[in-house]
Amino acid sequence: MSSNLIKVALIGNPNVGKTSVFNELTGLNQQVGNYPGITVEKKQGVCKLSDSVKAKIIDLPGTYSLNASSIDENVVIELLLNKNDEDFPNVAVVVTEVENLKRNLLLFTQIKDLEIPTILVINMADRMQLKGIELNIPILEKELKTKIALVSSRKKIGIENLKNLILNYETLSTEPCLHASSIDPDYFNNLRRAFPNQLLYKLWLVITQDVNFLNLDRNEIKSSFTKSHADLKRLQQKETIKRYQFINDTLKIGQKIDVSKASDIRAKIDRILTHKIFGYVIFFGILMLIFQFLFDWSSIPMDFIDETFANFSSLAKQNLPAGEFTNLISEGIIPGIGGIVIFIPQIAFLFLFISVLEESGYMSRVVFLMDKIMRRFGLSGKSIVPLISGTACAIPAIMGARNIENWKERLITILVTPFTTCSARLPVYAILISLIIPEKRVLGFLSLQGLTLMTLYLLGFGMAIFSAFILNKYLKLNCKSYFVVEMPSYKIPMFKNVGINVLEKTRAFVTGAGKIILALSIILWYLGSHGLSDDFNNAEKNVVAELQSKNIKLNPSLIEDKVNAYKLENSYIGYMGKTIEPVIKPLGYDWKIGVAVVSSFAAREVFVGTLATIYSVGSHSDEETTIKNRMAAEVHPITGNKVFNFATGISLLLFYAFAMQCISTLAIVKKETNSWKWPIVQLVFMSGFAYLTALIAYQVLK
Repeated sequence: MSSNLIKVALIGNPNVGKTSVFNELTGLNQQVGNYPGITVEKKQGVCKLSDSVKAKIIDLPGTYSLNASSIDENVVIELLLNKNDEDFPNVAVVVTEVENLKRNLLLFTQIKDLEIPTILVINMADRMQLKGIELNIPILEKELKTKIALVSSRKKIGIENLKNLILNYETLSTEPCLHASSIDPDYFNNLRRAFPNQLLYKLWLVITQDVNFLNLDRNEIKSSFTKSHADLKRLQQKETIKRYQFINDTLKIGQKIDVSKASDIRAKIDRILTHKIFGYVIFFGILMLIFQFLFDWSSIPMDFIDETFANFSSLAKQNLPAGEFTNLISEGIIPGIGGIVIFIPQIAFLFLFISVLEESGYMSRVVFLMDKIMRRFGLSGKSIVPLISGTACAIPAIMGARNIENWKERLITILVTPFTTCSARLPVYAILISLIIPEKRVLGFLSLQGLTLMTLYLLGFGMAIFSAFILNKYLKLNCKSYFVVEMPSYKIPMFKNVGINVLEKTRAFVTGAGKIILALSIILWYLGSHGLSDDFNNAEKNVVAELQSKNIKLNPSLIEDKVNAYKLENSYIGYMGKTIEPVIKPLGYDWKIGVAVVSSFAAREVFVGTLATIYSVGSHSDEETTIKNRMAAEVHPITGNKVFNFATGISLLLFYAFAMQCISTLAIVKKETNSWKWPIVQLVFMSGFAYLTALIAYQVLK
């Protein structure tokens, strides 16, 4: 390790403002990935401490204690125990918040027992006066045997002091706050004698947790110091009680709270937002506003992006030398990328609203509110978290189900979460709604298109709940579980946190989808621009002969359009589309839509990019025509009717609302369930149900 790089582990309970502290320390110098071998998110960034020293900040998953009950929490323990890990910290920074200091300090005292240099951050210091809280920092530092940084990430107070403490971490005391071994002196003394070179509290964690990083045989430790599961749990409870006794004694002399000031309007607001009637009305109203804004606010930048990419394609065609490479750029790459970039505004706005709801503290109220509904359908109250976060992406949402302890409830949550409308569906919904739903207002201010989008979101959520009900009956779920959710204080969202979150999530969506889009665009362009048959090679000759036989007046523009359409139909992709056309024709789809539907099984958002590529290959009469206009102008060659009519549009919307079209999601389900059975069940059931629903819708509406 470089002496100029300090490794910092940022640790804390959920909802203590850990993300705010991380963002203040790292700004945009951060990256997100996964821990090796598991699907837990790994967030890290770089912070400059001085001219010559930097800190690598590792933002660990939120945890309430080192008594892990989930994979996320286990990540924290494994890192803190494994000195050979490349991210093992030089210093641990434990973030707490001023209103819940007593509960937050439990984790702090456990980490101190690991004898790692530890800094205590007390966040949200700007609320101390409002809440009538006074802290005696010197006394707290003495009792807790550490240095304290009093921080307000909102008002940017204390961040420089925190950086200075990190810079001088070697001066910090590594002495524990208390000795937990007193809960069973004989047992721990024997443990100490048996392994004199090992830290006692690390041995205790190895015994009680599913970890082993001490270069010792875990079975050897457990066989020598065996205790029943019930006895270990009782000792853990005694340890927790002892720690809270120490915390209470410390806060009695280091903290004062004016009860009259501590009371606030939070309880009154909660009574309204979690009301059994008004709570749902308010939540439904917020959803309605979000989807109105998604269409109204994003229409201007979307139209600009659409026209810009159409112009780029035209410029490439006009200014680059004629040939295959130019065709690849103008007909394959540019339209394909344009088919995903156009939806960045809507995706960014979606993440913006979700971030604001989370930052403000309202999302936790939604979780509490919806728990009353979840229970009736056999889901855990914790299931609402994956279902709501599934509106961003099903993959992290499914990963979030790991916090559900009961495996059957976790399994049901994993299986139904893909029904919720993720951001990958948004491009498909947006383009289809704009094609078949008129830009009208209901009651003078509600956008009909926005209401349609909200209906699709509610439809997906409703199907998830209904499927959970069926699965609950099928799996005979009788195990009881308990739902606990923390209600954080209300606060005005921090612009920096929201901005970084929107930028990070949008960038991840675009770069992740962009790789697939670019690859498929090139493949589809090639398949649409080449063919082996004589019909493809003699396209112009055949078209001219056909037009002459029908006594149609020939002109260059007409011939070019007919030749391009004829080539496309006789290309590789044309044959593929014609092969599957009998299966999709009852749904109202032609072979071009069929190719787009099949290709979008890689990722839903590929649908629009695929059609953009196909239509770019198949039409050159107006190079500056936008994707939306090309789709709107597409007609059946025989009937002359519009391809994207109301019946076909509704059929497609319902198909995409229910179909499982994401290979990455299937892979995550396999990983989380450790079986191919459940992802196959998902794929067959969801795709079959989507086909049936789309079929009925088209046959009724046509």
